[in-house]
Amino acid sequence: MATDNPTGAMAADDAETGSDGFFSSLAGSDKLHRTTFYLSTVAVLLIALFPFYYLFIIAFTPAGSTTEAGLLPAGFDASSFVEMFQVLPFHRFVLNSLVIAIGVTAFVLVFASLAGYVFGRMEFKGKRPLFLLLIAVSYFPGATFLVGLFKLLTGNVTVLGVTSPNLFNTPAAVGLPLTALALPFAILILTTFFGQIPDGLEDAARVTGSTRIGALYHVIMPLSAPGLVTAGILTFITAYNEFFFSQLMTTGAAQDWSPIVWGLTNYQAEFSIRYDLMAAASIVGVLPVAVLVLLAQRKIVSGLSSGSLKG
Repeated sequence: MATDNPTGAMAADDAETGSDGFFSSLAGSDKLHRTTFYLSTVAVLLIALFPFYYLFIIAFTPAGSTTEAGLLPAGFDASSFVEMFQVLPFHRFVLNSLVIAIGVTAFVLVFASLAGYVFGRMEFKGKRPLFLLLIAVSYFPGATFLVGLFKLLTGNVTVLGVTSPNLFNTPAAVGLPLTALALPFAILILTTFFGQIPDGLEDAARVTGSTRIGALYHVIMPLSAPGLVTAGILTFITAYNEFFFSQLMTTGAAQDWSPIVWGLTNYQAEFSIRYDLMAAASIVGVLPVAVLVLLAQRKIVSGLSSGSLKG
């Protein structure tokens, strides 16, 4: 004879209700996460892009009304994008920065590749302490080397009768310190990538008669392209935006290899500051970096994420 089981029915109902509540809470949690993500993304974009928006506002505001500009220009005048080249040879400052940044990037990638190969794929005594020391140097502020660098790069240091060259007002005076400071971080990135390449691929290249250098440039580096691109672009941006060493080692004139930031400060006259010209020059000056980042953004993201996940 069949009998009703109210206790079992209630348990089943509770289980079903609990299951529905669990999944509804998951759905609510997922919705909350998406909302938080979108709000955070919008906030970060506003904070990051607002300075560029305000640069456009100032650049398109007439020279005498820049202090009156708010969220919209106080008038409209695009002549600042022409006048900026008439007041100063700003194109020469941009060229100076590009030459210095390209040179620094090239040297950093060459030497960081060699060092990254040694640290990432070879074993030797003292490897770990040396690597830690190299990374520690990258945390030293540039001002630490100020006096010594100035003496060294202006021909005021003599060792065993040999005097250091006078590099004042040359690209090397700015490029050499930047190369030294950018190398540790690039080595760290490339060491991580080079260490992930299977030994069998390099061994196969060695069997066919390739040297270690040949294996590095024909096997290791092509397989580590995201790391190379990431290290190269970060180095380029750092060198392109540099001002500290250039202020020390150049006079600020365009013909003396002064970089772009020197050019921006030169729009400050003795009794006036042309904010409209500075804003227009800033927009023009940031274009090379913006284009470079847009073209290589996938490689940068891949390089940074791969290094963080596998390192």
